[in-house]
Amino acid sequence: MSEQQQASRHQVVIIGSGFGGQCAAINLKKNGIDDYVILERRDFMGGTWCQNTYPGAAVDVQSALYSIASEPYDWSQMFADGDELQRYTNHVIDKHRLREKTRTGCNVSSIRWQEASQQWQVSCEDGRRFLAQFIINASGPLSTPVIPAFKGRERFEGHSFHTNNWDHNYDYRGKKVAIIGSGASAAQVIPAIAEDVAQLHVFQRSPHWVIPRPDYRFKPWQRAILRRRWGYKLLRQAVYWALESRVIGFKYSEAMLNILAKRRALKHINKQIADPELRAKVTPDYTIGCKRIILSDTLYPAYCRDNVTLHSNEDGIAEITERGIRTQQGQDLDLDLDLIVYSTGYDATDGVISYSVEGRGGQTLQSAWSEFPRAYLGTSMPGFPNLFVVTGPNTGIGHTSAIVIIEAQMDYIMNSIRAVQRSDSKTIEVNRDAEKRYTEHIHSEMERTVWKSGGCNSWYQSKSGHVIAMFPGFSFTYRRWTRNFRPNDHQLS
Repeated sequence: MSEQQQASRHQVVIIGSGFGGQCAAINLKKNGIDDYVILERRDFMGGTWCQNTYPGAAVDVQSALYSIASEPYDWSQMFADGDELQRYTNHVIDKHRLREKTRTGCNVSSIRWQEASQQWQVSCEDGRRFLAQFIINASGPLSTPVIPAFKGRERFEGHSFHTNNWDHNYDYRGKKVAIIGSGASAAQVIPAIAEDVAQLHVFQRSPHWVIPRPDYRFKPWQRAILRRRWGYKLLRQAVYWALESRVIGFKYSEAMLNILAKRRALKHINKQIADPELRAKVTPDYTIGCKRIILSDTLYPAYCRDNVTLHSNEDGIAEITERGIRTQQGQDLDLDLDLIVYSTGYDATDGVISYSVEGRGGQTLQSAWSEFPRAYLGTSMPGFPNLFVVTGPNTGIGHTSAIVIIEAQMDYIMNSIRAVQRSDSKTIEVNRDAEKRYTEHIHSEMERTVWKSGGCNSWYQSKSGHVIAMFPGFSFTYRRWTRNFRPNDHQLS
Protein backbone atom coordinates (compact mmCIF):
# COMPACT_ATOMS: atom_id res chain seq x y z
CA MET A 1 0.00 0.00 0.00
CA SER A 2 1.44 3.42 -0.96
CA GLU A 3 2.22 6.21 1.49
CA GLN A 4 -0.65 8.34 0.17
CA GLN A 5 -3.14 5.48 0.49
CA GLN A 6 -2.16 5.07 4.13
CA ALA A 7 -2.75 8.75 4.85
CA SER A 8 -6.07 9.99 6.22
CA ARG A 9 -7.72 12.27 3.64
CA HIS A 10 -9.63 15.44 4.48
CA GLN A 11 -10.67 18.62 2.75
CA VAL A 12 -9.13 20.74 5.53
CA VAL A 13 -6.51 20.02 8.19
CA ILE A 14 -6.43 22.46 11.12
CA ILE A 15 -3.18 22.45 13.11
CA GLY A 16 -3.79 23.52 16.70
CA SER A 17 -6.88 23.40 18.92
CA GLY A 18 -6.68 26.76 20.70
CA PHE A 19 -8.96 29.69 19.92
CA GLY A 20 -7.57 29.91 16.37
CA GLY A 21 -8.35 26.27 15.66
CA GLN A 22 -11.75 26.52 17.31
CA CYS A 23 -12.67 29.60 15.25
CA ALA A 24 -11.53 27.81 12.09
CA ALA A 25 -13.68 24.74 12.84
CA ILE A 26 -16.74 26.83 13.71
CA ASN A 27 -16.41 28.87 10.50
CA LEU A 28 -15.88 25.80 8.32
CA LYS A 29 -19.07 24.32 9.73
CA LYS A 30 -20.96 27.57 9.06
CA ASN A 31 -19.75 27.37 5.45
CA GLY A 32 -20.97 23.81 5.04
CA ILE A 33 -17.57 22.13 5.33
CA ASP A 34 -17.54 19.19 7.70
CA ASP A 35 -14.65 17.22 6.22
CA TYR A 36 -11.91 18.56 8.44
CA VAL A 37 -9.66 17.29 11.21
CA ILE A 38 -7.89 19.16 14.03
CA LEU A 39 -4.37 18.06 14.91
CA GLU A 40 -3.24 18.82 18.46
CA ARG A 41 0.32 18.06 19.57
CA ARG A 42 -0.55 17.75 23.24
CA ASP A 43 -2.71 15.02 24.77
CA PHE A 44 -5.43 17.56 25.55
CA MET A 45 -7.22 20.29 23.63
CA GLY A 46 -7.55 23.99 24.22
CA GLY A 47 -4.29 25.77 23.46
CA THR A 48 -2.91 28.60 25.57
CA TRP A 49 -5.39 28.59 28.42
CA CYS A 50 -5.34 24.84 28.89
CA GLN A 51 -1.53 24.71 28.64
CA ASN A 52 -0.60 27.76 30.76
CA THR A 53 -1.73 26.71 34.22
CA TYR A 54 0.93 28.50 36.27
CA PRO A 55 -0.16 30.15 39.56
CA GLY A 56 -1.87 33.49 38.99
CA ALA A 57 -2.57 32.91 35.28
CA ALA A 58 -5.17 35.37 33.99
CA VAL A 59 -6.04 37.33 30.88
CA ASP A 60 -5.13 41.01 30.49
CA VAL A 61 -8.00 41.82 28.08
CA GLN A 62 -11.56 42.16 29.30
CA SER A 63 -13.34 38.78 29.18
CA ALA A 64 -16.27 39.97 27.07
CA LEU A 65 -13.85 40.84 24.27
CA TYR A 66 -11.40 38.03 24.91
CA SER A 67 -13.96 35.51 23.70
CA ILE A 68 -15.40 34.38 20.40
CA ALA A 69 -18.07 36.84 19.23
CA SER A 70 -20.58 34.11 18.43
CA GLU A 71 -19.91 32.34 21.74
CA PRO A 72 -20.97 34.60 24.64
CA TYR A 73 -20.35 33.33 28.15
CA ASP A 74 -21.46 33.93 31.72
CA TRP A 75 -18.24 35.56 32.91
CA SER A 76 -17.86 36.13 36.64
CA GLN A 77 -15.46 39.08 36.38
CA MET A 78 -14.11 41.65 33.95
CA PHE A 79 -10.70 39.93 33.63
CA ALA A 80 -11.09 36.17 33.77
CA ASP A 81 -8.54 34.03 35.58
CA GLY A 82 -6.95 30.98 34.04
CA ASP A 83 -9.45 28.49 35.48
CA GLU A 84 -12.42 30.38 34.08
CA LEU A 85 -10.75 30.76 30.69
CA GLN A 86 -10.11 27.04 30.65
CA ARG A 87 -13.77 26.37 31.43
CA TYR A 88 -14.79 28.70 28.59
CA THR A 89 -12.41 27.00 26.18
CA ASN A 90 -13.81 23.57 27.02
CA HIS A 91 -17.36 24.96 26.80
CA VAL A 92 -16.74 26.01 23.18
CA ILE A 93 -15.04 22.70 22.35
CA ASP A 94 -17.89 20.64 23.80
CA LYS A 95 -20.67 22.79 22.39
CA HIS A 96 -19.36 22.29 18.85
CA ARG A 97 -18.35 18.67 19.44
CA LEU A 98 -14.79 19.39 18.39
CA ARG A 99 -13.24 16.55 20.40
CA GLU A 100 -14.54 13.99 17.94
CA LYS A 101 -12.88 15.95 15.12
CA THR A 102 -9.51 16.15 16.88
CA ARG A 103 -6.46 13.89 16.91
CA THR A 104 -4.44 14.59 20.06
CA GLY A 105 -0.80 13.66 20.57
CA CYS A 106 -0.21 14.46 16.89
CA ASN A 107 2.80 16.78 16.81
CA VAL A 108 3.21 17.92 13.21
CA SER A 109 6.78 17.50 12.02
CA SER A 110 6.34 18.61 8.41
CA ILE A 111 3.88 19.55 5.69
CA ARG A 112 4.76 19.16 2.00
CA TRP A 113 2.91 20.26 -1.12
CA GLN A 114 2.16 17.40 -3.50
CA GLU A 115 2.03 18.95 -6.98
CA ALA A 116 0.61 15.88 -8.71
CA SER A 117 -2.43 15.58 -6.45
CA GLN A 118 -2.63 19.33 -5.60
CA GLN A 119 -2.76 18.50 -1.89
CA TRP A 120 -0.76 18.95 1.27
CA GLN A 121 0.80 15.95 2.97
CA VAL A 122 0.97 16.36 6.74
CA SER A 123 3.32 14.18 8.78
CA CYS A 124 3.22 13.81 12.56
CA GLU A 125 6.10 12.66 14.73
CA ASP A 126 4.26 9.47 15.69
CA GLY A 127 4.03 8.40 12.05
CA ARG A 128 0.45 9.44 11.34
CA ARG A 129 -0.06 11.12 7.98
CA PHE A 130 -2.85 13.22 6.52
CA LEU A 131 -3.68 14.57 3.07
CA ALA A 132 -5.64 17.80 2.73
CA GLN A 133 -6.64 20.29 0.07
CA PHE A 134 -6.37 23.15 2.58
CA ILE A 135 -4.20 23.69 5.66
CA ILE A 136 -5.11 26.16 8.40
CA ASN A 137 -2.17 26.55 10.76
CA ALA A 138 -3.48 27.67 14.15
CA SER A 139 -0.55 26.60 16.29
CA GLY A 140 -0.29 30.14 17.67
CA PRO A 141 2.65 32.51 18.22
CA LEU A 142 2.90 31.75 21.95
CA SER A 143 3.16 27.99 21.69
CA THR A 144 6.92 27.39 21.47
CA PRO A 145 8.52 28.30 24.81
CA VAL A 146 12.13 29.48 24.81
CA ILE A 147 14.76 28.90 27.48
CA PRO A 148 18.02 30.75 26.79
CA ALA A 149 21.13 28.60 26.63
CA PHE A 150 22.53 29.76 29.96
CA LYS A 151 25.94 28.29 30.64
CA GLY A 152 25.74 25.54 33.24
CA ARG A 153 21.95 25.17 33.04
CA GLU A 154 22.20 21.39 32.80
CA ARG A 155 24.34 21.26 35.97
CA PHE A 156 21.67 22.75 38.22
CA GLU A 157 20.87 20.22 40.93
CA GLY A 158 17.48 21.58 41.86
CA HIS A 159 14.17 21.50 39.98
CA SER A 160 13.38 23.70 36.96
CA PHE A 161 10.70 24.28 34.33
CA HIS A 162 9.22 26.95 32.03
CA THR A 163 6.02 28.73 33.07
CA ASN A 164 4.42 27.22 29.94
CA ASN A 165 4.99 23.75 31.43
CA TRP A 166 4.34 24.35 35.11
CA ASP A 167 5.01 21.23 37.18
CA HIS A 168 2.08 20.96 39.55
CA ASN A 169 3.61 17.88 41.17
CA TYR A 170 6.38 20.05 42.60
CA ASP A 171 5.56 21.75 45.91
CA TYR A 172 7.29 25.14 45.92
CA ARG A 173 6.02 26.12 49.38
CA GLY A 174 8.81 26.90 51.81
CA LYS A 175 11.42 26.57 49.05
CA LYS A 176 14.11 28.91 47.73
CA VAL A 177 12.97 29.92 44.25
CA ALA A 178 14.41 31.98 41.40
CA ILE A 179 12.31 33.34 38.54
CA ILE A 180 14.26 34.29 35.43
CA GLY A 181 12.26 36.91 33.55
CA SER A 182 9.91 39.67 34.62
CA GLY A 183 7.41 39.92 31.75
CA ALA A 184 3.70 39.22 31.59
CA SER A 185 3.77 35.63 32.90
CA ALA A 186 6.30 36.36 35.62
CA ALA A 187 4.24 39.36 36.75
CA GLN A 188 1.39 36.96 37.49
CA VAL A 189 3.48 34.17 39.02
CA ILE A 190 5.52 36.37 41.37
CA PRO A 191 2.60 37.71 43.48
CA ALA A 192 0.91 34.31 43.40
CA ILE A 193 3.80 32.43 45.02
CA ALA A 194 5.72 35.12 46.96
CA GLU A 195 3.83 34.58 50.20
CA ASP A 196 4.36 30.81 50.16
CA VAL A 197 8.07 30.51 49.34
CA ALA A 198 10.98 30.95 51.73
CA GLN A 199 12.91 33.16 49.33
CA LEU A 200 12.12 34.48 45.88
CA HIS A 201 14.82 35.88 43.60
CA VAL A 202 13.58 37.62 40.44
CA PHE A 203 16.09 38.17 37.65
CA GLN A 204 14.93 41.06 35.48
CA ARG A 205 16.66 41.79 32.18
CA SER A 206 14.72 45.03 31.72
CA PRO A 207 11.68 46.39 33.55
CA HIS A 208 8.19 46.65 32.09
CA TRP A 209 5.82 49.53 32.55
CA VAL A 210 3.02 48.50 34.92
CA ILE A 211 -0.38 50.13 35.35
CA PRO A 212 -3.25 49.21 37.71
CA ARG A 213 -5.52 46.34 36.73
CA PRO A 214 -9.11 47.65 36.60
CA ASP A 215 -10.75 44.33 37.45
CA TYR A 216 -14.35 44.05 38.56
CA ARG A 217 -16.44 41.12 39.79
CA PHE A 218 -19.90 41.21 38.24
CA LYS A 219 -22.89 41.33 40.58
CA PRO A 220 -25.70 38.79 40.12
CA TRP A 221 -28.00 41.30 38.41
CA GLN A 222 -25.21 42.36 36.04
CA ARG A 223 -24.51 38.77 35.11
CA ALA A 224 -28.23 38.30 34.42
CA ILE A 225 -28.06 41.16 31.89
CA LEU A 226 -24.84 39.85 30.35
CA ARG A 227 -26.43 36.43 29.86
CA ARG A 228 -28.75 38.12 27.38
CA ARG A 229 -27.19 38.46 23.96
CA TRP A 230 -27.95 42.18 23.69
CA GLY A 231 -26.36 42.88 27.07
CA TYR A 232 -23.26 40.89 26.22
CA LYS A 233 -22.97 42.60 22.84
CA LEU A 234 -23.34 46.04 24.44
CA LEU A 235 -20.49 45.41 26.90
CA ARG A 236 -18.35 43.87 24.18
CA GLN A 237 -18.76 46.91 21.91
CA ALA A 238 -18.10 49.35 24.75
CA VAL A 239 -14.86 47.56 25.64
CA TYR A 240 -13.84 47.27 21.97
CA TRP A 241 -14.10 50.99 21.21
CA ALA A 242 -12.48 52.01 24.50
CA LEU A 243 -9.46 49.84 23.73
CA GLU A 244 -9.30 50.83 20.07
CA SER A 245 -8.46 54.40 21.03
CA ARG A 246 -5.10 53.21 22.37
CA VAL A 247 -3.75 53.06 18.81
CA ILE A 248 -3.69 56.86 18.76
CA GLY A 249 -1.01 56.78 21.44
CA PHE A 250 0.87 53.74 20.11
CA LYS A 251 1.16 55.21 16.62
CA TYR A 252 0.23 58.86 16.36
CA SER A 253 0.83 60.64 19.65
CA GLU A 254 3.59 59.99 22.18
CA ALA A 255 2.18 62.92 24.13
CA MET A 256 -1.07 61.01 24.54
CA LEU A 257 0.89 57.97 25.75
CA ASN A 258 2.63 60.10 28.33
CA ILE A 259 -0.56 61.75 29.53
CA LEU A 260 -2.81 58.68 29.63
CA ALA A 261 -0.35 55.90 30.41
CA LYS A 262 3.12 56.99 31.55
CA ARG A 263 1.86 59.37 34.23
CA ARG A 264 -0.43 56.65 35.50
CA ALA A 265 2.42 54.13 35.55
CA LEU A 266 4.79 56.48 37.41
CA LYS A 267 2.07 57.27 39.94
CA HIS A 268 1.57 53.52 40.38
CA ILE A 269 5.26 53.06 41.19
CA ASN A 270 5.36 55.94 43.65
CA LYS A 271 2.18 54.81 45.38
CA GLN A 272 3.20 51.18 45.87
CA ILE A 273 7.00 51.38 46.36
CA ALA A 274 8.63 53.53 49.04
CA ASP A 275 12.25 52.40 48.56
CA PRO A 276 13.96 54.72 46.02
CA GLU A 277 16.46 52.01 44.98
CA LEU A 278 13.64 49.58 44.16
CA ARG A 279 11.74 52.33 42.37
CA ALA A 280 14.75 52.89 40.13
CA LYS A 281 15.00 49.18 39.35
CA VAL A 282 11.38 48.91 38.17
CA THR A 283 11.29 52.17 36.17
CA PRO A 284 11.91 51.60 32.42
CA ASP A 285 14.03 53.93 30.31
CA TYR A 286 12.04 53.43 27.09
CA THR A 287 8.75 54.82 25.81
CA ILE A 288 5.74 53.22 27.45
CA GLY A 289 4.10 50.76 25.06
CA CYS A 290 7.33 49.79 23.32
CA LYS A 291 7.13 46.55 25.30
CA ARG A 292 3.97 44.93 26.49
CA ILE A 293 2.34 46.96 29.27
CA ILE A 294 1.59 44.87 32.35
CA LEU A 295 -1.66 45.21 34.28
CA SER A 296 -1.14 44.43 37.96
CA ASP A 297 -2.03 45.72 41.41
CA THR A 298 -0.02 43.01 43.16
CA LEU A 299 3.40 42.90 41.45
CA TYR A 300 5.01 45.89 43.17
CA PRO A 301 3.78 44.89 46.67
CA ALA A 302 5.32 41.46 46.03
CA TYR A 303 8.66 43.09 45.18
CA CYS A 304 8.48 44.94 48.51
CA ARG A 305 8.25 41.75 50.59
CA ASP A 306 11.22 40.90 52.83
CA ASN A 307 11.60 37.46 51.25
CA VAL A 308 11.69 38.81 47.66
CA THR A 309 14.82 40.17 45.95
CA LEU A 310 14.71 41.85 42.54
CA HIS A 311 17.96 41.52 40.60
CA SER A 312 18.26 44.12 37.84
CA ASN A 313 20.24 43.92 34.61
CA GLU A 314 23.45 44.76 36.48
CA ASP A 315 23.05 41.33 38.08
CA GLY A 316 22.53 39.69 34.69
CA ILE A 317 23.03 35.94 34.54
CA ALA A 318 26.43 34.74 33.30
CA GLU A 319 26.13 31.16 34.47
CA ILE A 320 23.90 28.81 36.40
CA THR A 321 25.77 26.79 39.01
CA GLU A 322 24.83 23.60 40.82
CA ARG A 323 22.87 25.49 43.50
CA GLY A 324 22.93 29.13 42.50
CA ILE A 325 23.61 31.77 39.86
CA ARG A 326 26.77 33.64 38.84
CA THR A 327 26.17 37.18 37.60
CA GLN A 328 27.85 38.97 34.72
CA GLN A 329 29.69 41.07 37.31
CA GLY A 330 31.41 37.91 38.45
CA GLN A 331 29.47 37.73 41.71
CA ASP A 332 28.49 34.27 42.93
CA LEU A 333 25.00 34.30 44.39
CA ASP A 334 25.16 31.21 46.55
CA LEU A 335 21.41 31.04 46.83
CA ASP A 336 21.11 27.32 47.51
CA LEU A 337 18.12 27.29 45.17
CA ASP A 338 15.50 24.57 45.15
CA LEU A 339 13.69 25.72 42.02
CA ILE A 340 14.35 27.84 38.93
CA VAL A 341 11.30 29.00 36.97
CA TYR A 342 12.04 30.15 33.45
CA SER A 343 9.62 32.89 32.47
CA THR A 344 11.63 33.62 29.35
CA GLY A 345 8.97 33.90 26.69
CA TYR A 346 8.33 32.29 23.31
CA ASP A 347 9.70 32.15 19.80
CA ALA A 348 6.89 34.37 18.54
CA THR A 349 8.52 35.99 15.49
CA ASP A 350 11.09 33.90 13.63
CA GLY A 351 9.46 30.72 14.96
CA VAL A 352 5.83 31.49 14.04
CA ILE A 353 5.61 27.97 12.53
CA SER A 354 7.77 25.44 14.33
CA TYR A 355 7.58 22.55 11.82
CA SER A 356 9.05 22.12 8.34
CA VAL A 357 6.98 23.56 5.45
CA GLU A 358 7.78 22.76 1.82
CA GLY A 359 5.65 24.49 -0.80
CA ARG A 360 5.39 24.61 -4.55
CA GLY A 361 8.56 23.60 -6.40
CA GLY A 362 10.24 22.45 -3.19
CA GLN A 363 10.50 25.98 -1.78
CA THR A 364 10.72 25.92 2.00
CA LEU A 365 9.10 28.44 4.28
CA GLN A 366 12.47 28.88 5.96
CA SER A 367 13.96 30.11 2.68
CA ALA A 368 10.93 32.28 1.89
CA TRP A 369 11.31 33.86 5.32
CA SER A 370 15.12 34.01 5.24
CA GLU A 371 15.05 37.78 5.72
CA PHE A 372 12.03 37.93 8.03
CA PRO A 373 8.57 36.30 8.30
CA ARG A 374 6.02 37.92 5.98
CA ALA A 375 2.56 37.14 4.69
CA TYR A 376 -0.32 38.79 2.85
CA LEU A 377 -2.79 39.92 5.53
CA GLY A 378 -0.49 37.98 7.84
CA THR A 379 -2.22 34.87 6.55
CA SER A 380 -1.06 33.59 3.12
CA MET A 381 2.25 33.39 1.25
CA PRO A 382 3.12 33.12 -2.48
CA GLY A 383 4.43 29.67 -3.34
CA PHE A 384 2.34 28.00 -0.65
CA PRO A 385 -1.12 27.38 -2.15
CA ASN A 386 -4.12 26.67 0.08
CA LEU A 387 -2.06 27.33 3.22
CA PHE A 388 -3.34 29.84 5.76
CA VAL A 389 -1.57 30.96 8.94
CA VAL A 390 -3.72 32.13 11.84
CA THR A 391 -1.99 34.86 13.92
CA GLY A 392 0.81 34.95 11.36
CA PRO A 393 3.35 37.74 10.79
CA ASN A 394 2.15 41.23 11.80
CA THR A 395 -1.22 40.15 13.14
CA GLY A 396 -0.45 40.66 16.82
CA ILE A 397 -2.45 43.40 18.42
CA GLY A 398 -1.11 45.48 21.28
CA HIS A 399 -4.24 47.36 22.21
CA THR A 400 -7.18 44.94 21.99
CA SER A 401 -8.11 41.27 21.91
CA ALA A 402 -6.19 38.85 19.69
CA ILE A 403 -9.47 37.06 19.02
CA VAL A 404 -10.74 40.11 17.13
CA ILE A 405 -7.88 39.59 14.65
CA ILE A 406 -8.40 35.82 14.52
CA GLU A 407 -12.05 36.33 13.61
CA ALA A 408 -11.05 38.81 10.91
CA GLN A 409 -8.62 36.26 9.47
CA MET A 410 -11.47 33.77 9.28
CA ASP A 411 -13.30 36.14 6.89
CA TYR A 412 -10.31 36.11 4.54
CA ILE A 413 -9.73 32.35 4.83
CA MET A 414 -13.37 31.46 4.18
CA ASN A 415 -13.53 33.92 1.26
CA SER A 416 -10.47 32.21 -0.20
CA ILE A 417 -11.92 28.73 0.16
CA ARG A 418 -15.23 29.86 -1.33
CA ALA A 419 -13.37 31.38 -4.29
CA VAL A 420 -11.84 27.97 -5.00
CA GLN A 421 -15.18 26.24 -4.69
CA ARG A 422 -17.03 28.73 -6.91
CA SER A 423 -14.44 28.51 -9.69
CA ASP A 424 -14.22 24.74 -9.61
CA SER A 425 -10.46 25.17 -9.06
CA LYS A 426 -8.21 23.22 -6.74
CA THR A 427 -5.91 25.91 -5.39
CA ILE A 428 -5.68 29.55 -4.46
CA GLU A 429 -2.42 31.41 -4.00
CA VAL A 430 -1.62 35.05 -3.28
CA ASN A 431 0.39 36.83 -5.99
CA ARG A 432 3.97 37.78 -5.14
CA ASP A 433 3.39 41.41 -6.10
CA ALA A 434 0.35 41.62 -3.84
CA GLU A 435 2.24 40.17 -0.89
CA LYS A 436 5.19 42.49 -1.56
CA ARG A 437 2.97 45.59 -1.68
CA TYR A 438 1.20 44.56 1.50
CA THR A 439 4.40 43.82 3.42
CA GLU A 440 6.06 47.06 2.32
CA HIS A 441 2.99 49.01 3.41
CA ILE A 442 2.90 47.29 6.81
CA HIS A 443 6.54 48.03 7.58
CA SER A 444 6.26 51.57 6.29
CA GLU A 445 3.39 52.16 8.71
CA MET A 446 5.35 50.41 11.47
CA GLU A 447 8.01 53.13 11.40
CA ARG A 448 5.51 55.47 13.04
CA THR A 449 4.73 53.16 15.96
CA VAL A 450 6.14 52.98 19.46
CA TRP A 451 7.10 49.32 18.84
CA LYS A 452 9.63 50.45 16.25
CA SER A 453 10.77 53.78 17.64
CA GLY A 454 10.22 53.42 21.38
CA GLY A 455 13.83 52.60 22.25
CA CYS A 456 13.39 49.04 23.53
CA ASN A 457 14.41 45.56 22.47
CA SER A 458 11.29 43.41 22.61
CA TRP A 459 10.03 40.01 21.45
CA TYR A 460 7.91 41.92 18.93
CA GLN A 461 11.02 42.17 16.73
CA SER A 462 12.59 39.41 14.66
CA LYS A 463 16.33 38.86 14.38
CA SER A 464 16.23 41.15 11.33
CA GLY A 465 15.11 44.08 13.46
CA HIS A 466 11.72 44.21 11.76
CA VAL A 467 8.71 44.33 14.07
CA ILE A 468 6.96 41.09 13.11
CA ALA A 469 4.59 40.45 15.99
CA MET A 470 2.38 43.55 15.74
CA PHE A 471 -0.16 45.07 13.36
CA PRO A 472 0.54 48.82 12.98
CA GLY A 473 -2.95 50.23 13.10
CA PHE A 474 -6.58 49.97 14.13
CA SER A 475 -8.13 46.51 14.24
CA PHE A 476 -11.16 47.78 12.30
CA THR A 477 -8.80 48.63 9.44
CA TYR A 478 -7.53 45.07 9.39
CA ARG A 479 -11.08 43.73 9.62
CA ARG A 480 -12.07 45.82 6.60
CA TRP A 481 -9.14 44.48 4.60
CA THR A 482 -9.95 40.86 5.38
CA ARG A 483 -13.63 41.26 4.54
CA ASN A 484 -12.97 42.93 1.19
CA PHE A 485 -11.52 39.96 -0.67
CA ARG A 486 -9.45 41.03 -3.69
CA PRO A 487 -9.58 38.40 -6.47
CA ASN A 488 -6.88 40.24 -8.46
CA ASP A 489 -4.42 39.70 -5.63
CA HIS A 490 -4.76 35.94 -6.05
CA GLN A 491 -4.46 33.25 -8.68
CA LEU A 492 -6.69 30.20 -8.95
CA SER A 493 -5.57 27.02 -10.61
